[in-house]
Amino acid sequence: MNKPFKFKQFTINQDRCAMKIGTDSVLLGTWCSLKNNPFSVLDIGAGTGVISLMLAQRSNAELIDAIEIDDNAYEQCVDNFEASPWGDRLFCYHASLEAFTEEIEDKYDVIVSNPPFYSEDYKTEKKARDLARFTDAMPFEHLVDSVSKLLSEHGTFSVIIPFKEESKLIELASRAHLFPNNLLHVKGHPNSEIKRSLIEFSFRESAIKTDALIIETERHQYTKEYINLTKDFYIKM
Repeated sequence: MNKPFKFKQFTINQDRCAMKIGTDSVLLGTWCSLKNNPFSVLDIGAGTGVISLMLAQRSNAELIDAIEIDDNAYEQCVDNFEASPWGDRLFCYHASLEAFTEEIEDKYDVIVSNPPFYSEDYKTEKKARDLARFTDAMPFEHLVDSVSKLLSEHGTFSVIIPFKEESKLIELASRAHLFPNNLLHVKGHPNSEIKRSLIEFSFRESAIKTDALIIETERHQYTKEYINLTKDFYIKM
């Protein structure tokens, strides 16, 4: 699992990161809307930097900032940024979300986060992996509060979370005047339960547009929709 992960236009080294490249980050990096042609993007909890790199490939955003608190993941993220074709537009801050939010006066047109979850699962012996996986490190309340301060007036905030957490996050976000505009419900295969929710928030209330995505019809038989979403990135799509 420590081998570099090669995408079509960039490679991710992940040997020093607790959380490896997974479907969640790729889904968020492809689904996140860039329709407002953002000048500035912020990736909260960057890990390997994969989502920032995907957004650099997909957009002309001149400023793509990432925040990562874990020492090893931060160093790896910086290396991955520097090795990419878009190194001049990417910058990773080694900071907590709280410290970053207090420090930064700029607002971002797009904010994206694949936050730690598995809040009710067992804790492992591996502290770094736990930090990457557990809401203790970045509770939803804290995430939403920071986003409401960092997001530009017409900006969007996109996030991927377990489906069972969807209503909780929407409720918390509404208290910070962030409203869901788009939703994507993701299933692994046609007969499985909804596993993930991707939600796009903004300060604008609207009817919620809800879509569904099935990843596979059977093992390694990907659906047309999933292929269309990821084909600019995955080498074998």
